[in-house]
Amino acid sequence: MIKEFKEFLMRGNVIDLAVGVVIGTAFTAIVTNVVNGLITPLVGLIVSLFTNGKDLNEAMSVLDWTPVKGVTFAFGDVISALITFIITGFVLFLIVKAANKAKDATSKTEEEPEVPVATAEDYLADIRDLLVEQNKATKETFSNEEK
Repeated sequence: MIKEFKEFLMRGNVIDLAVGVVIGTAFTAIVTNVVNGLITPLVGLIVSLFTNGKDLNEAMSVLDWTPVKGVTFAFGDVISALITFIITGFVLFLIVKAANKAKDATSKTEEEPEVPVATAEDYLADIRDLLVEQNKATKETFSNEEK
């Protein structure tokens, strides 16, 4: 049982998965900080320009509804979360797109240039052209000997 467990852990898939989880966690921290530290304040600045100086939370709280004292429907929080989700998804999309582009550029430089493969038709066309040239040369030789 211990031997099987060791084999399971040492399989490439499990190790790759563990590395992926660790890198994914670090990547999540990067994306979260980019969104919270750069993009959300930028959106807050734009909102404050349109709402006469209110910050993002204050501007979104206008959308909250309190039908009965003590019961508040926080529509502003939901909209703020949706905006954050869309921004986070977009930043993640841009990062993955840039990584894929860099990966493609690296793989293209490592690949050998493609050499077109000659087909049977190409060889037959070359033979035909050589025979035509040879035929012309033979005709010219006979016509020169007759003169």
